[in-house]
Amino acid sequence: MGNETSFPRQQARTQRFTLGAPRNFTVAPDGDRVYFLRTAAATSRANGLWAFDPATGTERLLADPNDLLTDPEDLSPEERARRERSREQAAGIVAYATDADFRQAVFALSGRLFVVELATGAVRELPVPGSVLDPRLDPTGRRVGYVTGGALHVVDLETGEDRVLASPEHPDVTWGLAEFVAAEEMGRYRGYWFSPDGEHVLVARADNSPVTRWHIADPANPATPAAEIAYPAAGTPNAVVEVFILGLDGTRTPVTWDNETFPYLNTASWSANGRPLLQVQTRDQRRVQVLAVGADGVEVVADDTDPVWLEIVPGAPAWTPDGKLVRVLPVDGANRLVVDGTPWTPDGFQVRSVVEVGEDVLVTASTDDPTQVHVYRVTADEVVALTTEPGVHAAARGGDTLVLSWSGLDHFGAKVSVGAHEIASHAETPVLTPDVRLLTVGERGLRAALLFPRDHVKGTRLPVLLDPYGGPHAQRVLSARNAYLASQWLADQGFAVLVVDGRGTPGRGPEWERSIAFDFAGATLEDQVDALQAVAARGEDLDLSRVGIRGWSYGGYLSALAVLRRPDVFHAGIAGAPVTDWRLYDTHYTERYLGHPDEKPEVYDANSLIDDAPKLERPLMIVHGLADDNVVAAHTLRLSSALLAAGRPHTVLPLSGVTHMTPQEQVAENLLLLQVDFLKKSLG
Repeated sequence: MGNETSFPRQQARTQRFTLGAPRNFTVAPDGDRVYFLRTAAATSRANGLWAFDPATGTERLLADPNDLLTDPEDLSPEERARRERSREQAAGIVAYATDADFRQAVFALSGRLFVVELATGAVRELPVPGSVLDPRLDPTGRRVGYVTGGALHVVDLETGEDRVLASPEHPDVTWGLAEFVAAEEMGRYRGYWFSPDGEHVLVARADNSPVTRWHIADPANPATPAAEIAYPAAGTPNAVVEVFILGLDGTRTPVTWDNETFPYLNTASWSANGRPLLQVQTRDQRRVQVLAVGADGVEVVADDTDPVWLEIVPGAPAWTPDGKLVRVLPVDGANRLVVDGTPWTPDGFQVRSVVEVGEDVLVTASTDDPTQVHVYRVTADEVVALTTEPGVHAAARGGDTLVLSWSGLDHFGAKVSVGAHEIASHAETPVLTPDVRLLTVGERGLRAALLFPRDHVKGTRLPVLLDPYGGPHAQRVLSARNAYLASQWLADQGFAVLVVDGRGTPGRGPEWERSIAFDFAGATLEDQVDALQAVAARGEDLDLSRVGIRGWSYGGYLSALAVLRRPDVFHAGIAGAPVTDWRLYDTHYTERYLGHPDEKPEVYDANSLIDDAPKLERPLMIVHGLADDNVVAAHTLRLSSALLAAGRPHTVLPLSGVTHMTPQEQVAENLLLLQVDFLKKSLG
């Protein structure tokens, strides 16, 4: 294998160098043990469950999927869909849940249910009537809940009795699972929560019968029936979500709120103080209520509005141990931590997530540099930075034990530390090291990363390749080396690669995030153009007569948009899994940014690409996975039909059996090589 193909193959084989890296950290409440998932080697896909001793720095493997499975892993369609929503690519144990005292953990493996004694590592399998989804222990450790066939089950660990707490009244109903938009767009991947005493379960019931049915065929295998999915496209009905408290004694109490006004269930939790907490949201996302459920019914404990939209922040809302309400809200130009109505974080401090709520609140946040994310301990009196090294940090905590994960520009992957010890990563070392410069350019202070071939001779002007995501909720320009591996390989093929985060990207505050409202096409494309011209004006070796752009998902939309609307700037584009007509994308995401299509049809027309087809005068390659159930292949096929009708030549690369996630190893490798070949031919 020649050196030129070694990086693409390595990146594909290691799933972007994530295999072998420790993940999913939890810390026992007394802080004396840390648990995590990790594959045994850099090319092994199957995660095992590990324990780490913070006092000695020693680790041991508690549950090895290779010991527990004799046959190849077999996932149900429901589990595959759940992993697609959470972008889970690994195998083996991909999630686990413990009881409150960390005596036991449960996990699903190939649809089977396992319980592990954490002190001894003894694993036993529980017999179940179907393929298991989302198993969880009740806090007391006496019972395990799980979902199969849309029904919520609870198993008594002592007697083995398996009870169905709620079963679907018809095939469109599920109990205890997140519906499509909750998992895809709200970050809520679960649908049931045990009470602290284990005697009750807060359960979401989702009725998908109102949702439009779409059919995703496998054209490469015409004998295979098309898969039917319930897809809530913009402007169409959502699933109807209700919540109940189910008692193990057979009682069923509805949790009532104004579902008509607040159809979205963003988050739910059942904290140690015994009061469940729900956050519900209007369809236009401009109003959010926080509901506390008590013996006297449902109390609205917060009611917030915003003229544009309110973000859902991981870890919030939550209760403090003494019953104060923790939220993250836009206040005076910052996404601030607000406790019982009082902001605890200062202006210019952008909270990204709430990690843990105790006597203090642990958060991740960005301050003056959005490419960096740090961990802070916040109280009513002070904000203390717990990380200082430049980069992107994350944390988990139990007792006085803090697990810190740090990605930086000076090392590969994430370094995970627990006090004086490190948790080892088995991730493979990439065959190339990015040489990246982070820049702040243009009148809006756009954050950009610039990469040249590692053998670049200064003064030699190069064709330019923009490599953005460029849309909301995701950043590409981060102070983390692994973020630039593919960009460096592309640069080494003879390009100056420019990565730009424009308006709408996280970390710069509510005004920045909201400046794309009703204007995807204008704001995000303008920022790519402005950054390109600003970097060139600095005297960098950019040949602006040869500019290409590539991207996937929103980046794919941006790439197609660029060659269609700014052919004066962009000379070739590669659009991977692009949204081409926003009426075909889902409700919660699309309506947040563009409004309801019935109320703002002109906004949808202005931001979609189909009507732009006659304008194409530059080479355009469109790549799409035919099994994609997030951005369905209809986006690409409709644009291609419109281009053909307008007599505009273009290239379409259909990927059989590939979803919205990174495709299989050989496909992923060859896809990079084909893109480079296309760009070199197109840019000359």
